Amino acid sequence: MSKPIFGLSAALVTPYTASGAVDLPKLARHASAMLARGCDSVTLCGTTGEGYGLSLEERKAMHHAVAQSLPADTRIQVGIMASAIDDAVAQSRAALDAGASGLLMAPPFYLKGVDDEGVFNWFNQVFERIGGGLRGVIMYHIPGQTAVALSPELIARLRKAWPGVITGIKDSSGDWETAERYIASHGDISVLVGDERLLPRAMAKGAEGSICGVANITPELLAPVIHSGGDGRLVSEIVDLIVANPVMPAVKVLVGHLARDAGFDAVRAPLTELSPERKSKLIQSFDAIMAMD
Repeated sequence: MSKPIFGLSAALVTPYTASGAVDLPKLARHASAMLARGCDSVTLCGTTGEGYGLSLEERKAMHHAVAQSLPADTRIQVGIMASAIDDAVAQSRAALDAGASGLLMAPPFYLKGVDDEGVFNWFNQVFERIGGGLRGVIMYHIPGQTAVALSPELIARLRKAWPGVITGIKDSSGDWETAERYIASHGDISVLVGDERLLPRAMAKGAEGSICGVANITPELLAPVIHSGGDGRLVSEIVDLIVANPVMPAVKVLVGHLARDAGFDAVRAPLTELSPERKSKLIQSFDAIMAMD
């Protein structure tokens, strides 16, 4: 019997209160809504969730709030974003101790031009220090943000050194050839595509789904692409619209638009909110796309 595919996970946006604190009740309600609208799981503290700017204590509180609001068997992945080994270990242990099903683990992102040997040593030390509870690692390839590539060969070396620990790869390069290489080299684990426009081709080649930001907005359009071979035409138009703007503020505006709650618009520095004019244009264009469905 074949194992079930990973499916669709919303890389949850992180809402804030007027004072700038994480709005835990709103986050929990949003997570519940994502499952009700067709997501198979949720992911905290990813790129769309501004995970790079969240403290360890905020991460713990967010995980607790979301876990308490969802069914006990819900899969919750947690993004790990740190350059210091001890910080990556602390984030990972906090998530695993709280019951996370997986870790979406980005490479160290401050130094550029590091080679595979250095990146291997970093992950190897992180894994060693996490200890016996280590599980469900999804390697996070997002070179547009980290400027550190995760080659198929590097991942193969880590999988050999840590059998069974790495269960997936999330490719957010937006490059089809890269996605193809991951599927060809590591198709026995969950290859996930971050650029939603590539999903139809990737699923046809053997990918297992996506952890993505647009799942916060239109999970009803994404789930059929993953589970029943939909063509994703409207998804591509929505992604094209979003990437024509600063991506994370744009996603949050559309989440708030659909929730009728402009409180979702707030972002944490160094991001800035879209201007009122840009918000209005984005919403009008989004509504026009959705009217074509």
